[in-house]
Amino acid sequence: MINTLLSFANSLVYTTALSEIYKTQLNPTVSYLHEPGTSRYSLSLDIAEIFKPLIAERMIFSLLNKNMISESDFERESNYLYLKESARKTIVEEYDKRLQRTIRHKGLNRDVSYRYLFRLECYKLIKHLTDEKEYEGFKIWW
Repeated sequence: MINTLLSFANSLVYTTALSEIYKTQLNPTVSYLHEPGTSRYSLSLDIAEIFKPLIAERMIFSLLNKNMISESDFERESNYLYLKESARKTIVEEYDKRLQRTIRHKGLNRDVSYRYLFRLECYKLIKHLTDEKEYEGFKIWW
């Protein structure tokens, strides 16, 4: 059950990462952690690794703790467990809410959304690649 939830939530994080990469000059097929490939957007996997624990994992545990998702939200077919449509909708709605949440960015001294944090991470990578600034890994400060 947890694996199914995490897999679905992680796919949302990958999609968000790719969407934000497209808003920068970065090439989504050139990555540093995952095996790059021409038809594989491996940079989105790299960027997503940073945010999966912060967004996907926390969201899943919150949904479970609040009983917004339960065993009845799954269907078993063969040896696989699938999310029902209503559960997918619940997860996507909660995910969108989380992306819209804002936090005070200590470096920018302004509020930024969780979605914008993805793009800021891309900008940090660009600055590193252009030798403007040494890359510092993302750290939660709030």
